[in-house]
Order: sequence, then structure tokens, then C-alpha cells
Amino acid sequence: MGAIPLHHEEIEYPTSDGQPMAETEIHYDVMTELIAALRRRYRDVPDVWVGGNLFLCYEEGNPRAAVAPDVVMSKGIGKYRRDNYLLWQERPPSLVVEVTSRSTRSEDTNKKKGIYERIGVEEYILFDPRAEYLKPPLQGYRLVEGRYRPILPGSDGSISSLTTGLQLLSEGDQLRLIDAATGERLLRMEEQERALQAAQEEIDRLRRELERREREG
Repeated sequence: MGAIPLHHEEIEYPTSDGQPMAETEIHYDVMTELIAALRRRYRDVPDVWVGGNLFLCYEEGNPRAAVAPDVVMSKGIGKYRRDNYLLWQERPPSLVVEVTSRSTRSEDTNKKKGIYERIGVEEYILFDPRAEYLKPPLQGYRLVEGRYRPILPGSDGSISSLTTGLQLLSEGDQLRLIDAATGERLLRMEEQERALQAAQEEIDRLRRELERREREG
């Protein structure tokens, strides 16, 4: 009589820990602004994915081996919505940003940093919007020969990201993204809305001017 095959239940990897999305409204704003800006930048690039606040599972077969980066950008993977990020099905992220605080200090500067270094995240950026413990509040690391080395800040305290071609600059409790090649400052969501509104108002003004000229012959 043949051996009866053992039944292996499919492993379920975490998709939520039931915790709040961010420490405070300030942390939430920074995180969502960064995700939105990066998504706009890579909107037309099919193999660059941007997300955040989801579990990155880094050991197949071990659902406890997971961390939740605030902001993550990966090159060379499909652009679709994910419940979680399974490293063995994807590839190491190019960039991770943690919007850190005093209460997450140990996890962000020790546990997560060690995991991101080990799994091959190219750049790791930390931003402390309330300047509770990081001095300066914006700091970064880049993977060099398998180890994280500090990214030296510019004279204005900005951090250069080689993976994105952007400079990250602390502006009070917010982060500004700047195109390193052109110097163009990426608009935040509210700024983009104002710019669109101003453009629409100009279009309406030109339309009214054209109609006036047509009436006057």
C-alpha cells in the first residue's frame, strides 16, 4: 500500500497588523505625500512600483518574518496593487523611507535597518518630522558592497537619492522632493491642486476674452 501524502496547508502571510497607519497626522501627511509624489513621477514607467504601509515578507515559509515600510519604491517589478510584498516573488526594493518617531526609534534604527541591509534595499532614508531624536532629522544610508554607509548630506541638509534621481529636503515637518537634474521641485498634493485651479482659471479667462472679441467683431 502506497504512502498517504501529507497535507500541507497553504501559508498565509500577513496583510495587516491592526495598528494605526501612522504615529500622528503629521507622520501620515509626510508618508502619503511621498507616496503620491513618487507615484506621479513614475506614473508612465511600467516596471516601477511605489507603495507603502504594507507588509514586506522576507522569508518564504515564515509569516513572522515581516516588516512594514512606510514608503517603498521598487524597480523591475509589475505595477499592480499588492496585499503584501513577498520578497521571493519580487526583488529587493530600491528605496525605503521610514517616517520615524521617538516611539519607533529602536525599530527604525536597529531592527528595520538591519533587515533592509540584509535583504538588499539599495537606499534607506529616515525622516523625523518632529525632530524628536534624529539630529539632523533627515538621514540616509546607501548599500555599498553589501553594507549600509551614511549618505553625506548637502550643505542645505538635503539627501541625494541615486535610485530616484531626487534630492530630499527637510522643510519643517514636511519633506520636499527635488529633481536633481533639473532643480524642479515636485509639487505636494495641495500645491498641485492650486496649480491646476490656476491653470483652469487662466483657460476660462482666455475663453472669455476670445468670446468678447468675437462679439465685437
